[in-house]
Amino acid sequence: MAATQVGWIGLGSMGIGMSRNLQKFISSSGAPSLIYTNRTLSRGDSLRELGAIPAETVSEVARKSDVIFSCVSNDAVLQDTANEIIKSGDITNKIYVDCSTVHPDTSAAVSKLITEAGGQFVAGECQSRKSFSYLASEETKLYQAPVFGAAPMAAAGKLIFVTAGPESATSAISLYLTGVMGRSVIPMGTDVTKSSLLKIAGNIVVVSFMEVLSEAHVFAEKTGLGSPVLESMVSDMFGPVLESYSKRITSGSYAPPPDGKAGFDVALAMKDLRHALTCAKNAGTRLETCEAALRHMEKAREFEAERPLDSSSMYGAVRLESGLDFYSDACKERDAKK
Repeated sequence: MAATQVGWIGLGSMGIGMSRNLQKFISSSGAPSLIYTNRTLSRGDSLRELGAIPAETVSEVARKSDVIFSCVSNDAVLQDTANEIIKSGDITNKIYVDCSTVHPDTSAAVSKLITEAGGQFVAGECQSRKSFSYLASEETKLYQAPVFGAAPMAAAGKLIFVTAGPESATSAISLYLTGVMGRSVIPMGTDVTKSSLLKIAGNIVVVSFMEVLSEAHVFAEKTGLGSPVLESMVSDMFGPVLESYSKRITSGSYAPPPDGKAGFDVALAMKDLRHALTCAKNAGTRLETCEAALRHMEKAREFEAERPLDSSSMYGAVRLESGLDFYSDACKERDAKK
């Protein structure tokens, strides 16, 4: 049996780390090198240095690969990617795994595209970490698997996958997940929209943490309590996860230097948050903390022309509402050293 050829589409802040870990695993196993593409192909230079092979188009990756992973920025790009894969030629027996964060309706729409290309959607037994919707066109399977975690976790191979799809496909790709790109997999059953909803629910938790921590830190500053003692309490009471969120605020990482890079871009975070608010509205409920977070992110983006902004930049907007400067002393001191 010929060795499996794996392809990768999308090298954003998450995709580059994930694909690098995947190529390292592939190389160590003696399988054919990963084939990859991205709108800006030079984004994959570090991946090529590991032995991966660049391709000019999505169609080329799809045509040459047996298993295709993608991690793209938004719903429209995912739909375009699915169309290009369909146009690439015969996709029988191919597995398509999407790791993006998209609206549940988009997962269903992409499934329909694949099905209408001559296959059928298979709601088989599946596993999912972020969101894995799995499609099968006769013997062709589209598998959506969004992931939980930020870019540093992607680079470290510590993501959590949420998978949904046919058992045969989830089994076939399992060797690329735990211990390679992620630390664990959450099985979500057969309904692809449920995997998307779980990812969205996870984002609700993360965004709410950041909003509440932002408000708490501004409270500490305005009352004279001070952020250091608050952060120490957060660490002792809630552990390293919330401490790491707090440090995105206190270190100034919420507003990187003008020549820096955001850990997770605020525009992408807003896209994910709008999905959550839409799903909540459709279900007849509200996410009031998330509504506040979105309002603060929108305000923060007024400063985006000056520098990249992290998803935690809502903190700067909370500062403004309280009569403080958008930029904390940590930001100003860091920038002054450059």
